[in-house]
Amino acid sequence: MASYAYLFKYIIIGDTGVGKSCLLLQFTDNRFQPAHDLTIGVEFGARIVTVGQKRIKLQIWDTAGQESFRSITRSYYRGAAGALLVYDITRRETFDHLATWLEDARKYSNANISIMLIGNKCDLEAKRAVSREEGESFARENGLFFIETSAKTAAKVEDAFVNTAADIFEKIQTGVLDVTNESSGIKLGPTQSNLSAFPANSNDTGRGCC
Repeated sequence: MASYAYLFKYIIIGDTGVGKSCLLLQFTDNRFQPAHDLTIGVEFGARIVTVGQKRIKLQIWDTAGQESFRSITRSYYRGAAGALLVYDITRRETFDHLATWLEDARKYSNANISIMLIGNKCDLEAKRAVSREEGESFARENGLFFIETSAKTAAKVEDAFVNTAADIFEKIQTGVLDVTNESSGIKLGPTQSNLSAFPANSNDTGRGCC
């Protein structure tokens, strides 16, 4: 059994085609899959990272962006410690829809969820339709963290996931999050309690790449 101190539940949300599954695949499997199918429902991936000298398992749920799956997606907000809210810097409509996604996240998740706003596909600078300043401004106005990434080149992908984990860990340390509360999206790992209900293989990965 892999040893880790905590398990954090993440969700990845945003419009179809912004690169949610590609970000997950790059983070968990260090690869980019250019040809991909749309995520149907929810995909899953996991990886162990180190934050504050603690090994933390990230259990990541990659949700479908289509409106028809929105009711399924909403059920995964509950009990999430972190959310990655993703848009495509080359498609302005995906940025314009952020407010709706954020509204859902705030409505259906716990009040202390850590949210990272991600402008993906920063390798396509020549096709940019949303400026970095706009992304930073939206994040600042809504109390979010912000980063631009490229699932293709892996630029800042690691930071997006790990920086979110660092914020969650800090909330544990300062008492903002109660690890004994199921709705916090945090579980004690096998080094601190029996967590047999969760898969221990840190190489579990989601499939697809949308």
